[in-house]
Amino acid sequence: MKAKGAVRWFAALFAMICLYQLSFTWIASNVEGDAKRFAKGDESLERRYLDSIAEKEVFNFLWLKKCTYAQARDQKLNLGLDLQGGMNVVMEVDVVDVIRALSNQSKDPAFNKALELAASRQASSQLDYVSLFVQAYQEQAPNARLAGIFATRENQGRIDFNTSDEEVIAVIRTEAESAIDRSFNILRTRIDKFGVTSPNIQRQQGSGRINIELPGVDNPDRVRKLLQGTAKLEFWETFEAAEVLDRVAEINKFLAAESKLKGKTAMDSSSNSGDTTTALADTSSSQNALLRDLAKSDTSMAGDTSEAGLARTKQENPLFAILMPAVYQDKDGSSKVSQGPIVGTSAARDTAAVNTIMARTEVKNFLPRNMKMLWTVKGRGEGNRFFDLVALKKRGNEDQAGLEGDVVTDARESIDPFGKVEVSMTMNAEGAKRWRRMTADNIGKSVAIVLDDYVYSFPTVQSEISGGMSSISGNFTTEEAKDLANILKAGKLPAPARIVEEAVVGPSLGKEAIRSGLWSIVMGLLLVLVFMALYYARSGLIANAVLFVNIFFIFGILASLQAVLTLPGLAGIVLTIGMAVDANVLIFERIREELSRFKSQRQAVSDGFSNAYSSIIDANVTTILTGFILYTFGSGPIRGFATTLIVGILTSLFAALFLSRLIMEYYVSKDKPITFGTSATLKMFTNLNFNFLGRRRLWYGVSLTVIVAGLISMFTQGFNLGVDFKGGRSYVVTLDSGRGAADIRSALTTVYGSAPEVKTFGSDQQFKITTTYKINDNSETVDAEVEEKLWKGLSGFYQSKPSQEAFKTSYLMSSQKVGPTIADDIKVSAIWSIFFALVAIFVYIVIRFRKWQYALGATVALAHDVLVVLAVFTLGWKWLPFSMEIDQAFIAAILTIIGYSINDTVVIFDRIREDLGNKKLTVDFGIINKALSTTLSRTLITAFTTIITVVILFLFGGDVIKSFSFAILIGLIVGTYSSIFTASALVFDTVKWMEGRSKR
Repeated sequence: MKAKGAVRWFAALFAMICLYQLSFTWIASNVEGDAKRFAKGDESLERRYLDSIAEKEVFNFLWLKKCTYAQARDQKLNLGLDLQGGMNVVMEVDVVDVIRALSNQSKDPAFNKALELAASRQASSQLDYVSLFVQAYQEQAPNARLAGIFATRENQGRIDFNTSDEEVIAVIRTEAESAIDRSFNILRTRIDKFGVTSPNIQRQQGSGRINIELPGVDNPDRVRKLLQGTAKLEFWETFEAAEVLDRVAEINKFLAAESKLKGKTAMDSSSNSGDTTTALADTSSSQNALLRDLAKSDTSMAGDTSEAGLARTKQENPLFAILMPAVYQDKDGSSKVSQGPIVGTSAARDTAAVNTIMARTEVKNFLPRNMKMLWTVKGRGEGNRFFDLVALKKRGNEDQAGLEGDVVTDARESIDPFGKVEVSMTMNAEGAKRWRRMTADNIGKSVAIVLDDYVYSFPTVQSEISGGMSSISGNFTTEEAKDLANILKAGKLPAPARIVEEAVVGPSLGKEAIRSGLWSIVMGLLLVLVFMALYYARSGLIANAVLFVNIFFIFGILASLQAVLTLPGLAGIVLTIGMAVDANVLIFERIREELSRFKSQRQAVSDGFSNAYSSIIDANVTTILTGFILYTFGSGPIRGFATTLIVGILTSLFAALFLSRLIMEYYVSKDKPITFGTSATLKMFTNLNFNFLGRRRLWYGVSLTVIVAGLISMFTQGFNLGVDFKGGRSYVVTLDSGRGAADIRSALTTVYGSAPEVKTFGSDQQFKITTTYKINDNSETVDAEVEEKLWKGLSGFYQSKPSQEAFKTSYLMSSQKVGPTIADDIKVSAIWSIFFALVAIFVYIVIRFRKWQYALGATVALAHDVLVVLAVFTLGWKWLPFSMEIDQAFIAAILTIIGYSINDTVVIFDRIREDLGNKKLTVDFGIINKALSTTLSRTLITAFTTIITVVILFLFGGDVIKSFSFAILIGLIVGTYSSIFTASALVFDTVKWMEGRSKR
């Protein structure tokens, strides 16, 4: 080998760099271990300990002079969410609000209908929202121009009535892109202030989505509020309840009259409803009359609690049955209207019904034009289940607050004079001036502080407030006040951002994943080491030594790239261990061939490496191509798997081609014998001459039978699609009652209204529950609502009923949410990734082998492998005792199978090309059989070492990746089969068919 010195220096330098990068992981782990021992299980104390020493020197030796914990922490090899717990979310910026704002809230019917159509089509389209909106608008108003909507005073200088549609679209896209960029920066600022170790936020190019990873997070509700709040802060003047409660009472009467009219005929209803509305609208009750009515209503509602009584109450008082008016009984028994802006109080379950009533046009006619009503953000009463409806006063007739939150320059948590936590705010000069005027005009009245359309507080103004100081109170915890202050300081999002995909992994599941993942690596490594030593003797020991170096390089590179090690990443390392021996097996088998020709050991080693070089490069380049495609189209843990796979292949190539040769040539130079097998193994796979092509039609028939059975099942039985592909929410929960999936499904059907999917997940006491309940609801509270219903439905399945908080922390192991829009995108990306992998391999083989028949044979064989694996999954998902979901991990497995199978196939093709040499034959029956027989030892040995590592992964890698490892296991077997029996046979038949056509 030439340039031995350069290889030695490079290997030494590479090792030092890896050691340097991994030393940060060692230092950080030691410090964090000390923190755990100090805190003794108290996570808050552990965090404070680490924060206190963040900038302190924790190591001082050689190249790590004065290394602080913060430096070590920032450069260590980080664990993914599936290995340490945490939360991953994909947020989508709602461009609808950007377009509405750009149109100055246009009321044009075609414009608003186009927005609705674009939103509904987005769930099943790959086009961006702006393109869908333009298409829908052109459908609704084919002769109209966009300039007619967007030529507003605010857009003067950019859009006028002569601006073309193309120019208007360009402005819309610029505004949408700007809103996404600003949202990204604001979200990053919020996360930086949140205090999470090693957060990761990335924008998904080409979409309005932002991917956020928060390791170690144990309070998902807090994160959802932090991320989804737009931070639209407003200060509103208010109405006193006494000013508007008579109007609310009139609404109650109107609804009661309307309810009675429903029992009459349609003719009576149409003739009387207008008179009723007019009569009620003209009513002007005195304050005393109103109080008598409310007192009567209050008495009737409280008196009869029977089912019939409640129904009568709801009919007589449709509004007050769900909205308790702000009236109280004085000491003398008389009813009085409460002071302040609270109109009434509702239970949480009734707030939506009240909103529906108040949104009706005929109901709005009863209320002042400059009035709007919003709910308080926090509940009160038993279980904090009751919320107050507050009457706000608009500025003029526009839906605008008296003061906007953009005047706030600073916000911080503080303690009020009564010892309660609040958020103090400071305003700029203009805001201070307007705040002073606003408070001066409302002395003795309430001013409501509203954030994201929820009322946080409505203090009564005692005197004029100067200096631009204000505060928000509302029974905050310290964490809530801190988060709110951070949101206000980071600024208002230019458009709402909603979570469209979410995954939460509990810390206990993460620890279990680490144990199972590491155990799989150790077991797989040991089996491969033992096999190589037994089969190849001393050369096998050299391969084992190189394998250890290879693993060291893999971890070193991952650390230097600041990559995140995920559970699929660990699976990638296990797979790499199995595949890493492939290059060594190719080399050793070639050297054994050369030795069988009675060459000297020195010459055999040299020729063996030279002859194996082409096969090794071709085989690994095709695998790397699939790895890059997987990285491009994958996300989260799947990217972690792709990264590990690519790094593993590159380090394996370096280790096998250079380090192995360096060691062997050292032995040869010292005249030390190297054995390439034992007396038993040296005789294996010798003088083989199977007639593989002679029975190719039999193999075609076997493959076709399995594929046809699979296709029939695909169209009849279908697949078990994961939430990645169909949308929904998925939860992994642990129970202790010993009851089965059918009982759980029945209980959850009661609370969700539709049957969820329930499967055993690992042990008999662990279940995976998938539901599509309210998956299209984008409100901030819906995730908490779905989890609450899950807790209620499962409460009877525990020997001791846990509280909701105990259920979330101790029994809810993980959760995942995928919205329908992103589920469609994932499906399409999966299809494209497989397609591009096949195309890339086809092109590469055409270039390398200069004949399209080789590329066609390889590509058809790969498609065969994919179809057989799909057939196994569609035929077996109802019968096998573990999850067989089709999700992103399954697509990663398919691409891995493609990479592995083409690796095998290319080695055989390379031997066919070599055996043909300078012969003019395109293919030859005997030469192909010989090539297949000669490479059979390498094919089966590589398959064996890879399969045993995947079997270990399947048995001990944990339930999370059981389906993933099973798919790879089936793919390895099928890929080996197709490489031997299908790919070369297809090349032979294709060439012969083309030759037959040319002779005609």
